[in-house]
Amino acid sequence: MSHTAHIRSHRKPRRSSSKLALRAGVAGGVLSTIAVAGSAGPANAEPVTETIEMPALTFDSPELAGAVALSAEATQQAALDLDLQTQENAAAAKAAKAAKKAKAEAERKAEAERKAEEAARTAVEERSSRSSERTTLSAGASQSVSNASGSAATVVAFLKAQLGDAYVMGATGPNSWDCSSLVQAAFRQVGIDLPRVSQDQSLAGTQVSLDNLQVGDILYWGGAGSAYHTGVYIGDGKYLDAANPSKGVVIQELSGYPASGAVRVL
Repeated sequence: MSHTAHIRSHRKPRRSSSKLALRAGVAGGVLSTIAVAGSAGPANAEPVTETIEMPALTFDSPELAGAVALSAEATQQAALDLDLQTQENAAAAKAAKAAKKAKAEAERKAEAERKAEEAARTAVEERSSRSSERTTLSAGASQSVSNASGSAATVVAFLKAQLGDAYVMGATGPNSWDCSSLVQAAFRQVGIDLPRVSQDQSLAGTQVSLDNLQVGDILYWGGAGSAYHTGVYIGDGKYLDAANPSKGVVIQELSGYPASGAVRVL
């Protein structure tokens, strides 16, 4: 009669195939030993029933637990490092974008300042050029002015002081004029109050022939009483007027744009 070993059941943890093979080998060896011992005993010996408790192989060993803990710690550290690197990359990208924007803004401000300085320099140069032009024109017509005396000279001097000013319809000075406002302002310097518009100025004073002009005579274009433009004769076949928006206040040759008539108020 063979001997059997009764093995109590234990909890069944998850085992690897190598550990299951090891347990099976151990159990087989023990059972073989028991069988041999039983067969060698007396024939009349009582059956032996023996309970053998096999050692349970688990993952609860300190070495394995330590290895698992180290692995978990390493995984957590790697996750933290990756998160930190992501945050650093985002911060670097944000800083680069801010720096690029600041650079663009600085360049825009610098360009605006450069244009403002250039505009200011141009304005100064234009004022200087206008002043020089007035001086040159005044010198070129000095002989004509010297031939005029008293009130006529005062009128012409005022007109020449406005050379280079802008022509603006309806403007009355001090830096922009239309044709009739400039004539009116010039004669006001000598106490003569002329009408405001060209039509009325062409009727002021005494009508004179264009062949008998004197410095200070008022020239008009169009019919007397319906004139559309006025200027003042300054001698040597020239007149001064607020011509148009493209020319402004200028001295022109009467032969280039002959007047329709003239009146004398001085």
